[in-house]
Amino acid sequence: MYVCSCFGVTERQVREHAAAGACTPRQIASACKAGTDCGNCVRRIQALLGRGACPRRELIGNGADPLAAGRAASGLSPADGPSPADAEEDAAGPAVLPEAA
Repeated sequence: MYVCSCFGVTERQVREHAAAGACTPRQIASACKAGTDCGNCVRRIQALLGRGACPRRELIGNGADPLAAGRAASGLSPADGPSPADAEEDAAGPAVLPEAA
């Protein structure tokens, strides 16, 4: 089933990104653009991610970058991903998306 019709992102894809370490709607958006256009899918993405269900959430609380291992495995440097400040902001709550013009 499609979660994001703007970019054709399915529930399966969101779950795969979550399993790879994307714990917030913002991190899902970074991985596949879901939630970055009209924003109608953000609540569904939040529901799929669940509150506190992220297996790597404790890393965010300790200031670690939960996606660093995934980037390292794909050959990306730490500079290619979110900063610890982004991780803290993501842990604070969901991204607020601007209204479509």
